[in-house]
Amino acid sequence: MALNFFDQFSIPYILGTPLIIPALLFPLLLWPSTSRFKKNRYSTIQHWLVNLVTKQLMMPIKPEGHKWTSTFMTLFMLLIMLNTLGLLPYTFTPTTQLSMNMAFAFPAWLMTVLTGLRNQTTISLGHLLPEGTPTPLIPMLVLIETVSLLIRPIALGVRLTANLTAGHLLMQLISTAVVTIMGSLTTTALAALITLLLLTCLEMAVALIQAYVFILLLTLYLQENI
Repeated sequence: MALNFFDQFSIPYILGTPLIIPALLFPLLLWPSTSRFKKNRYSTIQHWLVNLVTKQLMMPIKPEGHKWTSTFMTLFMLLIMLNTLGLLPYTFTPTTQLSMNMAFAFPAWLMTVLTGLRNQTTISLGHLLPEGTPTPLIPMLVLIETVSLLIRPIALGVRLTANLTAGHLLMQLISTAVVTIMGSLTTTALAALITLLLLTCLEMAVALIQAYVFILLLTLYLQENI
């Protein structure tokens, strides 16, 4: 029995083994192997959707950044699977853990920064100081822009964690209310159940959108450094 509503975001253990490990490996079982799925409806639809999203994300970027397509799309598909599979009953969502999301956000952000420093050092450092800044304001603006740059991976991780956690917590609250009042207030319980079903659909959309926003922001960061 959970002591409070936030216990659902604690990593569960079975026989001393954290369930976050199979939760991270389970999406790999759903990814079709080219040796087993040569041509079928599932692989065709998946290929079309991946190509569509890839064009939306990578077309605005300069050709120099297109070599990052496979990296970003792999991370995008992994986030989608982790976010959506966590909505199934008796499952655990790894992306509700801030540490997990920071493990995704920080290396990806660092890749974009190091790319800019390697390929265009002067321009990348020039982003820390807007053009035409008065001399007395230079130290303060450099400090502000540096903090803004360093806070980007934190914003990526916190945004993904907060949106998924809020949705899961709201679903937990409504489902608990439905079970509690089902015997006494049937009409209210039915209305709450309908709300829960609609919220589940909304949470599915949030899971997809947040994965898209995560990768979209990474592409914008990459665009600044190529």
